[in-house]
Amino acid sequence: MNTEILGVIFMYLAMVGLAIPLGKYIAKVFKGEKTWLDFMAPLERLIYKLSGIDPTREMNWKQHLKAMLTISVIWLFYAFFCLIFQGHLPLNPDHNPGQTPDLAFNTALSFLTNTNMQDYSGESGVTYYTQVFVLMFFQFVSAATGIAAMMVVVKAMKDKVTDKLGNFWDFLVKSVTRILLPLSFVVAVILAFNGTPTSYKGKDTVIGLQGDTVHVSRGPAAAMIGIKQMGTNGGGWFGTNSAHPLENPNYLANMVENISIVLIPIALVFALGYYLNKKKLAWVIFGVMTVGFMSMLIPSIRAEIGGNPAIAHLGISQPGGSMEGKEVRFGAAASAYWGITTTVTSNGSVNAMHDSMMPISGIGQMFDMMINAFYGGVGVGYLNFYVFIIIAVFISGLMVGRTPEFMGRKIEAREMKIASLIALLHPFLILVGTSVASWVLVNYPNINWATKPSAWLNNPGFHGFSEMLYQFSSASANNGSGYAGLTANNIFWNFGTGLVIFLARFLPIIGPVAIAGILANKKFIPESAGTLKTDTVTFGIMIFAVIIIVAALSFFPALTLGPIAEHVSIK
Repeated sequence: MNTEILGVIFMYLAMVGLAIPLGKYIAKVFKGEKTWLDFMAPLERLIYKLSGIDPTREMNWKQHLKAMLTISVIWLFYAFFCLIFQGHLPLNPDHNPGQTPDLAFNTALSFLTNTNMQDYSGESGVTYYTQVFVLMFFQFVSAATGIAAMMVVVKAMKDKVTDKLGNFWDFLVKSVTRILLPLSFVVAVILAFNGTPTSYKGKDTVIGLQGDTVHVSRGPAAAMIGIKQMGTNGGGWFGTNSAHPLENPNYLANMVENISIVLIPIALVFALGYYLNKKKLAWVIFGVMTVGFMSMLIPSIRAEIGGNPAIAHLGISQPGGSMEGKEVRFGAAASAYWGITTTVTSNGSVNAMHDSMMPISGIGQMFDMMINAFYGGVGVGYLNFYVFIIIAVFISGLMVGRTPEFMGRKIEAREMKIASLIALLHPFLILVGTSVASWVLVNYPNINWATKPSAWLNNPGFHGFSEMLYQFSSASANNGSGYAGLTANNIFWNFGTGLVIFLARFLPIIGPVAIAGILANKKFIPESAGTLKTDTVTFGIMIFAVIIIVAALSFFPALTLGPIAEHVSIK
């Protein structure tokens, strides 16, 4: 068990150690300074030329949002029709059929928004064409969209008074060519050399040790898994995601994938510090995020390595910890670590079944998604945190009797209204969605639907409620993981979570970009002796308090009905 703990510590230290130089590199990319990947410039110029784009044309915040939303609508229709008609498209050696409209709607919207919620099994629900040219393509551009949106906000913070906030297409393309593509390539090569498939052949027939005939799915999985982790996407090639031995072959592959999940979100925080030349602010943000992360991680690891109390009461020894739903090749500690890293970001990939983990782990995983700002997704993690910064600055300013200021701009009623609406949107979507699902289940359990509500849950009582609460938390956090006990591939859940995914992705991007754009147009106020310092430990504590009060307490009653009640019941 000590070896497992050391493995977890090594993964985290390696992740932070790699994130700092990566953050410096990312800042150079967006500053336009020379980097070792400048050889990608001809490819970028070709993309701009074919697309009719002038990457030097400056955009204001409204033009950035217009570009993002326009291209997103085009991509959505492309994906929707590809998924419906995939049975008639090439690269389908296993002859998988097209998806139903409600499943195609959910899948297309889910991958477009970096959520990657999979209400299908990768082996039979999609084809090689849709895996590569729809879903994997979306894993690149959705992550790049988040980085591009973050750069608009960061650039607005850097310049004193301006409405020129860079070019969305330039941010988008460079996010792919200079950051996501090279890093994903490295991960894909490591996985390929450790046994992850890279073939376009169909299922292989294997004779098992017991003489059974097994049809094993293959495909160019290594390429997808690289960007799945680097882009905090999470959608797996196989149905069981990174618990599958071909998607995550050994402990080395597990470490590489796990480090990849949080590498860019942390690196972007340091990139902000280098880009703005405010390294202390970056360390304060990183510190607050890390405290939140550790607050969820340590109890989860303790719970999983401690074993299941219900099994212990039967007199059964659990030397390996609670191993239900986990892979022996990873163990309880590494599984718990992955469970927290994947939910503290908008990744959602799994190397163990969250539905089988201890209630304490369930609390941590759901709480990560409910906060949605401790590291968070690629780019959007900082956007969510930025909203809490605005609220914290405003409250702090009122407490000391000064007009709230952040980065030399006054924060006034307009910005606070936007920030408050975005902060409240997340709990609204999760709690209303769970309430509607619970109401339908209780009042219409046997309604004449293709999948009756009474068949939704594999577990009754507290855990069944947790399954529904987790699903809407995952959808609203653009995470994509789920409790496997919930039967989600039906019209209610496909459309219900699809609507939540849409609102929870685009409104939290629109809000921070709008705030940043409005502030960038305001008169710059130089720092004075009375200016509130936002790069101090004190202000970091204030942000953490705002996150707990505004976000965390909103979910406590729901958590009490689910994982907290379940934890108490099995003690």
